[in-house]
Formats: sequence, structure tokens, C-alpha cells
Amino acid sequence: MANRRGRLRKGFPASPATAGTLPGITDVHVHIEPYRSLKPEILKTLWRTIPAKDQASRLADDPRAFLAHLDSIGVERACLINYVAPEVMGFTEDVNRFVSEFAREDRKRLIPFGSVHPKRTRDPKRDVERLASKWEMGGMKIHPPHQLFAANAYADGKLPALRTIYKTAERLGMPVTIHTGTSVFPGARSKYGDPIALDDVAQDFPDLTILMAHGGRPLWCDTAFYLLRRHPNVFLDTSSIPPKRLLEWFPRLEEIADKVVFGSDWPGPGVPGIREEIEGLQALALSERTKEQILRTNARRLMK
Repeated sequence: MANRRGRLRKGFPASPATAGTLPGITDVHVHIEPYRSLKPEILKTLWRTIPAKDQASRLADDPRAFLAHLDSIGVERACLINYVAPEVMGFTEDVNRFVSEFAREDRKRLIPFGSVHPKRTRDPKRDVERLASKWEMGGMKIHPPHQLFAANAYADGKLPALRTIYKTAERLGMPVTIHTGTSVFPGARSKYGDPIALDDVAQDFPDLTILMAHGGRPLWCDTAFYLLRRHPNVFLDTSSIPPKRLLEWFPRLEEIADKVVFGSDWPGPGVPGIREEIEGLQALALSERTKEQILRTNARRLMK
């Protein structure tokens, strides 16, 4: 849980003792999900936009194979992102069981992220607590364009369960990844991806660690940069930002280098692979120190 200086007090598990044989890279945004739960039109869109759908399906069925894949590309840990979004995607609360059981293969390397949908829960406090206790989640995911509400929808009193979700996650030291930016999937409402909503969340829950996924790309990157500089508890998850566009959209990235963590969004639309995303970032005109922070040390610091 981030304090007002932006350091986590608890939340993610620490690095595994055996990690000395690995480069220490953490991918904070991998979509190991129950793909059979997706609506047909969503699955069609997804498979059309990724080059290795057979590999994605195979690895999502076999945690040992996924860990072997991480070994082969030099990734130490991966956050497995899941969320409840039946209206748009088809995902129900069953995603929590799926990702928890998948991560049991190696809890030190596979960090499950689950979900409580504020429009579907009857007891948000209990359900968030169950994510931590029963399902052993390392974090939560909120996806406004797919769950069809703004990230600050609690502020006007219309979605009080969302306030309880944030408050409980804050108390438990559970980081929350929040999608910002557009979505290509049928039925998504990209208006809810405006990151300015996080200005409320960051202030109302100052001890909540917020991973701002995708940096509002491509429409709201300036807003995202402002929020990253303004709020000590907001961090940039680079997932779904093509490496070749990262410095175009965030030209002053070096100024916030201590607040950026690497995410691939694999297997998401347009993402060729985790290895390719890492290599693309390593090829950028950034200092070696900044690359080290993004790929390794920031996540290591956050995950203590």
C-alpha cells in the first residue's frame, strides 16, 4: 500500500529467493484469462489482432508452460490481469477462481489480479476481502470502458460500492490497476477511459497504489503525465503503449522514471509478444538507468 511518499508498505509478494538466475524483469500486465468465456465477437476481434493466438490459448491453459515461456524470455514475474465485465467481454466472477488457481503453480512469480464489479456485488467490502483472503490476489483490476462506469463514479453518490472497493483495497494494501485510454472491442465505451477521473481517486484514497494502465493512450497522454507528476500514489503501467510511440506520447518520460513500470498487455490487440515489447523498450533513446528502473527496480521497489 503506498503511503503519501509513494512507497508501498505491503501488497505484492517479495522477489523469489531463486530469482538470481533471472534478469529480474517484471511484466505487470499480462492477460492470462479464461478465453473460452469471451463473447464470440470479442474473441474474433482479439484473435484478428494478435499474431500468435494458438500460443496464447495454450499458455492460458497450462501454468507450467507459461512459466517456461517466462524463463525463455528472461521474465521473473508476471501480474495476471483479470476483471469482471459480462456486458462487454463476457467475463463473470469466475475469472477470480481461474486466475487464483492458475497462479498457484508459483505464487512468487505469478501474481494474480482479480475483480469485484461495483454494479454486481451485494457486499463490496466482503468481496474485496475475499479476493485477498480466499483467492490470494496480489491486486485488483478496474476497467471503466468495459465495466461501463467512470473510475470516479462513486463521487456523485450513484455508485457507492466503488468507493467501498477502493477503500477496502487501500486498507488491505492491495494495488489497483485501472485501464485508461481507448478500447477497440465491440461494446466498449472509451469515454470512460479518460484518466482525469483518477485525479479524484488518487486524492480520495491517498494510500491506495494506483497503476494507471496504458497512460490514457492515445487521446489523453498529456493528462496522464500531469497525474503522474501530481500524485505520489499513481504509477504508469506501459502496457499497450507501442514502444516506438512511448517517447512520442511521453517525451518527458525521464522526469517520471521512478514512477514507470513495464507492462506488455500480451496477448492484447496489436501486441506481438512480451519479448518483443521488452526489446522495443530497450531500443529506445533512454538512459540505461531509466530502462533499469522501468524493467526491474521500480517493480522490485513496489513489490516489497
